[in-house]
Amino acid sequence: MELAKRRGFLWPSFELYGGSSGFYDFGPLGTLLKNKIVEKWREHFVRREGSLEIDSPTLTPEEVFRASGHLEHFVDLMSECGKCGQPFKISELVREKTGLDVEGRPAEEVEALLREKGISCPECGGRLGRVFEFNTMFRTTIGPGGGKVGYLRPETAQGIFVNFRRLWRLGRERLPLPVAQIGKGYRNEISPRQGMIRLREFTMAELEVFFDPRNPAHPSFGKVAGERLRLWRAGEEMRGEERMVEMTAGEAVERGAVCHQLMAYYLALTKRFLLDVGIPEERLRFREQTPGQRAHYSRETWDAEVRTERFGWIEVAGIAYRTDYDLSRHSQASGEDLSVLLQQERRKEVCHVVEPSFGIDRIFYCVLEAAHLQGGGKLRFRKELSPVEVCVFPLLRRDGLPEKAGEVLELLKGRGFWAEYDEAGSIGRRYARADEVGTPYCVTVDHRTLSDGTVTIRERETARQVRVPLPELPRVLSSLLRDELRFEEAGPLLQEEEKGKEEEEGEEG
Repeated sequence: MELAKRRGFLWPSFELYGGSSGFYDFGPLGTLLKNKIVEKWREHFVRREGSLEIDSPTLTPEEVFRASGHLEHFVDLMSECGKCGQPFKISELVREKTGLDVEGRPAEEVEALLREKGISCPECGGRLGRVFEFNTMFRTTIGPGGGKVGYLRPETAQGIFVNFRRLWRLGRERLPLPVAQIGKGYRNEISPRQGMIRLREFTMAELEVFFDPRNPAHPSFGKVAGERLRLWRAGEEMRGEERMVEMTAGEAVERGAVCHQLMAYYLALTKRFLLDVGIPEERLRFREQTPGQRAHYSRETWDAEVRTERFGWIEVAGIAYRTDYDLSRHSQASGEDLSVLLQQERRKEVCHVVEPSFGIDRIFYCVLEAAHLQGGGKLRFRKELSPVEVCVFPLLRRDGLPEKAGEVLELLKGRGFWAEYDEAGSIGRRYARADEVGTPYCVTVDHRTLSDGTVTIRERETARQVRVPLPELPRVLSSLLRDELRFEEAGPLLQEEEKGKEEEEGEEG
């Protein structure tokens, strides 16, 4: 986190005024990395899947959340210290103190457990007060006078459900129909104490996949049926057994471990996406939520969890089977018929939904931590995910080299690369700064560039260098970033004595 703050990935929000828990700002490099994660998600779940994508308001009228059940069910148990007044989310406090999971239990039962276990305020040791339900949506008013109540959305899903009739027509009345939305969500967390893991404002990427409940198959399931999944089933967790079972997506459906093909399909896709952004496979698992943990709309939910050094296992995505809950509730509340006519079957049906929902900020943290662990104290991102893909250096700050390096920078930017220029300090220090933030390639302009039009490319992993003709530079870098070209094939490798001479000249310059 110190590296992330110093190099412009993350900053606690509102530091000038003492800060506010549950909020983080993304700095320049953090914004680049976050956007690349979002684009990777879009590549996996929108572009490849042929999903429709919408963008709906974050501020939502109260009647939408009354129909969806969020006014009634979107609650956490909380209590306040009678001595210092500090509020606490009780499920987290009980888990920290006893290891017990009290999600879904009545407030009275949990309050009795606090007294039985002698759990007191972790801040001052005072006695905790009454346990009660707290709705974690942010409430506001729409328009002057406070006449219309609204809420900041806790999920992007409802914007999709209320637009279902238009989406059905635009999707050419086909099933399964995947619809995506990426945007901000808001939850008025009681006591966010886990850095980026528990935020009050966060970015979500969600997919609502509408399907015929009599046919929960996916036409591309065969492509993922062999994908191996590490599953922790709810029964084992309820018995206190942390026992993983590994099976393919196809076997998970056949054995009844996962409810149907569509759910297994998106478990497999979720795994592939998380691996693609740099999450190590050995740190990834899928945990089935117990009945008490599931949201009010869910019949079955699997959490994709990543093991972190700082927070242990954390949920980064949830794949929920929402049944027809949302469409049926909105149909009833609005008076609009949200069923569909399936022409071939000649029947009307209310679509069911599978929802893969991703917390981009949590994934961002996991990618950052994994890159730090793999880089031995520096950041080692997957190459095409690196915030800065290439740095351009003049070997010396004289002899026309900075001007030529500026031309190279503009060439690369014009070809779509995220490129930066650096001429401060020695060449060795510039390489070190680029390595620290995970830049995979550095291009150096030297005197030979002026004479024969070639530049050097330095590889982050091995510090090897090759010479490449300037007109070939964009094509070579693009192929290297996409792993279409091995580094030793990019051009003639510089010999050690040649590298040493260059670096010595750069240090003196």
